[in-house]
Amino acid sequence: MITNKIAYRYTKTELDQLLDSIVILIDTREKKNNHIINYFDQHEIKYKSKKLDYGDYSFMLPSNEELGIARDIYFNDQIVIERKASLEELSGNMTQDRARFENELLRANQAKFILLIEDEEGYKNILNHNYNTKYNPKAYLAGLMTFQHRYNITIQFLDPATTGNFIRYEFYYYLREYLK
Repeated sequence: MITNKIAYRYTKTELDQLLDSIVILIDTREKKNNHIINYFDQHEIKYKSKKLDYGDYSFMLPSNEELGIARDIYFNDQIVIERKASLEELSGNMTQDRARFENELLRANQAKFILLIEDEEGYKNILNHNYNTKYNPKAYLAGLMTFQHRYNITIQFLDPATTGNFIRYEFYYYLREYLK
């Protein structure tokens, strides 16, 4: 649910201008994301590094006095994407680092929290224990589903080649609805 809607109505041209000005925020601790950075560079998507309290990606809308936006607007308290590069990484977060991972979900509080796992067949791979850890598939799914409902998160399994595109458009359409 999008909160803190602004009351001003933008024309289609103004709305397009604002949507095109989005700057993706990448947490300073995010690693092994060259495929995402390359996508952003190839598609001329603006991004910058910023320490985020939770999540790996969010976005900001830069000031635009011409359109009545006096200062940068940051959305990192409203929507974030937490990226896991593999089922093995997620497995570690759900077992050895579970308390730290749950604390991150708690810090996200009211933000829309998307857990993005870079494995397009991740659900099937969990069911078939097609990952390189000893985490039992039934416990793995139970933990994921519990987190999904306990912390109201969205779980998304994706091919790593599509991650940059997903991040871009998740934020693009969130902002579009926010500004409408």
